[in-house]
Amino acid sequence: MAARELLGVSERGSSDQGRIALDEAAGSAVGGPPESDEDLIRHAQRGDREAFGRLVYRYREGTVNVVYRMCGDVQLAEDAAQDAFIRAWDALPRYRHRGTFKAWLYRIALNCARDALRRQRPTADVELLPLASGAPGPERRMVRRERAERVQEAVLGLPEASRAALVLREYGGMSYKEISQTLDLPMGTVMSRLHYARSRLRETLSPLMEDV
Repeated sequence: MAARELLGVSERGSSDQGRIALDEAAGSAVGGPPESDEDLIRHAQRGDREAFGRLVYRYREGTVNVVYRMCGDVQLAEDAAQDAFIRAWDALPRYRHRGTFKAWLYRIALNCARDALRRQRPTADVELLPLASGAPGPERRMVRRERAERVQEAVLGLPEASRAALVLREYGGMSYKEISQTLDLPMGTVMSRLHYARSRLRETLSPLMEDV
């Protein structure tokens, strides 16, 4: 099994006032007709909270997932993602279409994750890898859990710069260009950091890949 397959985990599904406002905006956005990011951004920049709520609904799960992979703590990831959306709302009037909205948002989210990590050390709250079909027994679930913990520990053990590039690529589903925009780095630097991260993971996780 390749290192990338070991990383293949499904995505996980601030002030209190800001959190409530975002939740309400996202809730009101569910079920409406699809619109492009550009249309929603234009409306949101004019103060349309429902339009911004559609953006929250569209990117919330991915944002939480990216932050979680950076810090390894579910609650911290939820809080940092909420902070990211609040900061994005505040900064939206100054947003310019230089790259994708997702790249801009994920840059804010990574900054929130770094701020959160400075305030609080990550805890070992690790998501399970998807279980195989056929209701595996306790022994199989234990093996999968141990494997998931070792993968998460390996990712968290990477230097922050390389970890950010890897998380955006493998868990954020970003292209090299989008990662370059998000991290404000040349494409060559992004590719170098990804190569380093994958090499480190391949070395660390080689026993797991041999056992699968």
